[in-house]
Amino acid sequence: MIHPTAIIHPDAKVDPSVKVGPYAVIDGQVSVGPNCVIGPHVHLTGVTTIGTGNQFHTGCVIGDAPQDLRYKEEPTRVRIADNNVFREHVTVHRSSKLQEDTVIGSNNFLMAGSHVGHNCSVGNYVIIANGALLGGHVTVHDRAFISGNCLVHQFVRIGTMALMQGGSAISKDLPPFAIARGHNGMCGLNAVGMRRAGIAALERLELKRLYLLLFRSGKKLSVAIEEVRQEFVSPASKTMLEFVAGSKRGICADTSRRSSPTTESEAEP
Repeated sequence: MIHPTAIIHPDAKVDPSVKVGPYAVIDGQVSVGPNCVIGPHVHLTGVTTIGTGNQFHTGCVIGDAPQDLRYKEEPTRVRIADNNVFREHVTVHRSSKLQEDTVIGSNNFLMAGSHVGHNCSVGNYVIIANGALLGGHVTVHDRAFISGNCLVHQFVRIGTMALMQGGSAISKDLPPFAIARGHNGMCGLNAVGMRRAGIAALERLELKRLYLLLFRSGKKLSVAIEEVRQEFVSPASKTMLEFVAGSKRGICADTSRRSSPTTESEAEP
C-alpha cells in the first residue's frame, strides 16, 4: 500500500487502508482517514486532518503555510471531509490564524492547478475547474461551479448553485443560482444546475421573477429587498434574499440587456 520511496513521518496518523504513491511526503501532524489514495509527489503538511475516501493526484500540496505576510508560523489547520478529488498540482493552504481553519467539505472536485487560499470554506459538491483561484477567506456554498481560470477575491462569498463562466473574476459576492460573467458581472440564473438539483419548475419561475426585481428593476438593492420580502417565500427565493441581504462586500451587477434572467443558463456549464 505504501511505495518504498514515500516519506511518512513516524508521528503521522495514516489509516492502514491508505495507498501512498512514489515520493509522496506526509508530515508529522497530518491525519489521513480510510481508503484515501495519495499519488506520486504529493506533499501533505501542516496540521491537516483528512477524512475518508479522498484522492490526491500527482503533485498536490495540501496544508502548506498561507501566503500571508502576517502569518507567524502558528500551528494553524486544514480540515478535509470525505470523498473529494484533488487533481494534479492542486494547492490548499492552511489558515492564517488559530481561530479559524481552512475547510473543504465532501464530494468536491478540484481540477488541475486550482488553488484554495487560507481560511477558505468550501462546501459540498463544489466543482473548481482548472486554474481557478480562491483568495483567502472565500466562502463557497454547496454545488457551486467555478469554471477554468476564474479569479475570486479574498472575503468573497459564492452562493449555492452559482456558476462562474470561464475566465470571470469577482471581488463582490455572487448570489445563489446566479451566473458570473466578466468582471463582477452577472448574466442570469443557472437553470441547468437548478433542474439537475431537482428544484421544481414553479420554484424556478419564482426565482426568475425575483432575479428581475432585485437586479434589473433599476431600484436600489436594499429597497428592492424590502419590497419583495413578503411576496417571495419559496426555499430558493428565501436563500437568495438572505444571501443578498447579508452581503458586506456588495453584489455582482447584472450586465445583461435581455428580459429573461437565463441568458447563459440553458447551456451546459
